[in-house]
Amino acid sequence: MGIVLENGYEMMTTFWSDFSIADAFGTDAIRDTYSKCVKEFRNDYKYLTELVMVLNWKMFQWHRKDENGEEWKIYLELYEELDSWCMDNLKGIELQYFIKTTD
Repeated sequence: MGIVLENGYEMMTTFWSDFSIADAFGTDAIRDTYSKCVKEFRNDYKYLTELVMVLNWKMFQWHRKDENGEEWKIYLELYEELDSWCMDNLKGIELQYFIKTTD
């Protein structure tokens, strides 16, 4: 059983932990973690949805910590890239799930 958020969403992945570890190693590690996650889970719309949410949360976490730092900008870039990809490529119930869950 994963972490249940205040809105009732239950985390299915270790993405938050994965990126928290990457944070300690810098921006190259963040990008590498993102690439590995997208490559491995490109065909799993629920995991991609959760990845978009984690990127968004990480972006806000880093922005609050250091609005002049590079980390939040990288998370914003990755979030926007994957969010756009999902909006353009998910169809039917997959897109409905994505929109409902990320809303």
